[in-house]
Amino acid sequence: VQLVPSGGGLVQAGGSLRLSCAASGSNFSINAIGWYRQARGLQREWVATISSGGSTGYTDSVKGRFTISKDNAKNTVYLQMNSLKPEDTAVYYCFANAAPSDNWGQGTQVTVSS
Repeated sequence: VQLVPSGGGLVQAGGSLRLSCAASGSNFSINAIGWYRQARGLQREWVATISSGGSTGYTDSVKGRFTISKDNAKNTVYLQMNSLKPEDTAVYYCFANAAPSDNWGQGTQVTVSS
């Protein structure tokens, strides 16, 4: 499965952005898609996950601000990010737990100015 992210950009603190991760390919099935982020000089960290059944999970720092959702018809997962903070600045990656293999999308930069 191939993952193509989009939607990153520059926003002021308190603003919103929506990231998209579109999955494509043939003969694949996705168990879950997650969003991760990596700030400069730090390790990549998990942000949110949505399962094929629609169950969601979030890291504590984004709970109440970020919402992960999916559109099965479009094979696309979204990450709605509200009340953004400068510490949310990072390169965001989507990851698919999928068959026949897991896969990472390319990163998309999110920059939140103070």
